[in-house]
Amino acid sequence: MVRSPNDYRTDVWVDWCPACGNYGILAALYKAFAELQLDPTSTVIVSGIGCSGKTPHFVKVNGIHTLHGRAIAFATGIKLANPNLTVIVHGGDGDLLGIGSGHFVALGRKNLDIKVMLHNNRVYGLTKGQASPTLSKGLKTKSLAQPNIINNLNPIALALVSGYTFVARGYSMLSEHLKNLIVAAIKHKGSAFIDILQPCATYNDIHTPEYYRKRVYFLEEEGWNPRVEEGEESDKLLNAIKKSFEEERIPIGIFYQNTLKQTLEESYSQRIPSYFKILPPWQKIAKDDSSPILDEKLFEKMFEEYIVKVEKG
Repeated sequence: MVRSPNDYRTDVWVDWCPACGNYGILAALYKAFAELQLDPTSTVIVSGIGCSGKTPHFVKVNGIHTLHGRAIAFATGIKLANPNLTVIVHGGDGDLLGIGSGHFVALGRKNLDIKVMLHNNRVYGLTKGQASPTLSKGLKTKSLAQPNIINNLNPIALALVSGYTFVARGYSMLSEHLKNLIVAAIKHKGSAFIDILQPCATYNDIHTPEYYRKRVYFLEEEGWNPRVEEGEESDKLLNAIKKSFEEERIPIGIFYQNTLKQTLEESYSQRIPSYFKILPPWQKIAKDDSSPILDEKLFEKMFEEYIVKVEKG
């Protein structure tokens, strides 16, 4: 069966505000899934709280709408339990970089094969437009009584120094380009992050489509090479961080890609050779009457490298 973008749509009414940038993100997601022909039964979208948190409701794959700031933690458990799944996190700039910032950094350090999509509109859209961690100090958006008094975070720079091995930025109104970034992120082995700039038509009257139209440009059209070769890691990392601070002209595309580092799953498999072969979700642990199954042969197979057999003399 060949799946089209429409095959990944659910029947749930998409209830974001008119002109919300999330529509472009969702369209890009449908197209990326269709291009990759992802199996819905082997694909998981995990979200937290906020407008972006509704994403799993609109995509016909496994979906988990979880707690505020804890989407990455949930996704980590899912991926470690079954590394054969495609696991994608969708979260807002408040959800992932506010209460969830600790988990965001931890995922980069682990280089676990999870893809993080940041819906970045620089405000808390669902709770009436308060300043998010990505809104610059001194800016006053529509619903703020006074200008923001807290310094902002740079999502790209934070992802780079945290250890993400794929770091990119997209723009929700350029859906085809964003689709290509999502495809590249999913194909990448390791922790992948896309900072997706999106207008909030209801509460952010500064970062509008017109604002981005005047500033956005494509990294790939200016000869940028994000791929890391042996001995280039430090230089590529520093150049990408520097590039991420451009504001008058806003670069979008892949900033950094390092395929030389091991994933956490690969590290586990070296320590536990049976890791990819005997996965917890595939094991029957109880009988029909709910009593536990004690399978000594399975136990021995799982821990054979640690069992010491002593011959009786």
